Amino acid sequence: MDMPLPVTADAPIFDPRGFRLSPFEAELTARAREFGARVLAPRAARWDREASFPTENYDDMRREGWLGICIPAADGGMGADFRAYCLAAAEFGRYCGATALTWNMHVCSTLWTGLLTDDLQMDEATRALHHARRKLHYANILERGAVFSQPFSEGGAAAAGTVAFGTTATPVEGGFRINGKKIFASLSGHADCYGILCTEVHGEEKLSRRDTLYLAIPKDAPGVTVEGEWDPLGMRGTVSRNLIFKDVFVPESAALMPPGLYFQAASRWPHMFMTLTPTYMGLAQAAYDFTMRYLRGEQPGTPPVKRRMYPTKQIAVAEMRIMLEQTKALWFQAISEAGPDPSKEQMLRALAAQNTVMENANALAAKAVRTCGGQAMLKSLPLERIYRDSRCGSLMLPWTAELCVDRIGREALYERGETD
Repeated sequence: MDMPLPVTADAPIFDPRGFRLSPFEAELTARAREFGARVLAPRAARWDREASFPTENYDDMRREGWLGICIPAADGGMGADFRAYCLAAAEFGRYCGATALTWNMHVCSTLWTGLLTDDLQMDEATRALHHARRKLHYANILERGAVFSQPFSEGGAAAAGTVAFGTTATPVEGGFRINGKKIFASLSGHADCYGILCTEVHGEEKLSRRDTLYLAIPKDAPGVTVEGEWDPLGMRGTVSRNLIFKDVFVPESAALMPPGLYFQAASRWPHMFMTLTPTYMGLAQAAYDFTMRYLRGEQPGTPPVKRRMYPTKQIAVAEMRIMLEQTKALWFQAISEAGPDPSKEQMLRALAAQNTVMENANALAAKAVRTCGGQAMLKSLPLERIYRDSRCGSLMLPWTAELCVDRIGREALYERGETD
């Protein structure tokens, strides 16, 4: 049976006073925490058990404005910037990892087309056209409640940013013809539009990352199909099945970014790839929260038996708290520095934060299981789900834990352009 937490039970992950949050950030994260406890937590076990998409969560998110969190206030959204979104998303992830992770895919369609592109170079005519198109994109979300996804992976090196995407966009009269396949495509079959990263074809020329396009493809466009089963270890509610595109036509107006702008964004605004981490920051906090409630005899669904008096439990909690505080501090600094053209030190810190959050979330969950004991492994309690969900973070492209380590070592030792 799903056990909702009391709405006012949890303190902020990031204390507004201690982390010097703005009044807007403090209010936004408080709203996210209340929504997570009231709406997300009671249903989380169901999506995990069924490997079903959290449609009801999205209905509530739509009604309460969360689909427009990164749409500027002037356009009718909440007006969150990068850091404010990350802080709110961490609170979502604390209560339902799958919902937070899929929500991120949707939000990036507004964050990438909004705040990020405003920091990039475009001529006046291109910028004006982009602004006109993104107003339509924002209206589609705010007025019609459209949900977007952002399929990335293809099973090769493209999602890691080393080669061009194999999904192609061939120019035709009035638009593009799309062919290709995306795997681990979160929200597949449930998003209203797929924000597809693909490579524009220029005759017989070799595909180039510089020609990456970001196009919105309606789910019911002819030639779009969803295939495959979805029965993974964790993050089961993301429903990340395969997307197939066979001669799918989209008009030029479907471009969510002007041509060439995604390549510029990936090069100049690399923190854009950190938006998966808030979910796992929330899961790290959730593992610690569960341990505290369990040892204090306050975890719903368990007898009110206290276990906090044992030195071994106290030591384990201390070790968890140290790891959690280290993770929070590094991650908060990295998301606070997010912006165009980061320095070498800022880039290394972003990669270190990504690796730390993704690895430590599962390390904290594993420590929680061991500290709380056998009951913690029961599927009737949330820790078992938190453990499985947290295991998935280090695998996620484009910045997997292994790729972060590889890049940190190489980029720390070499300046740009240096070789041996």
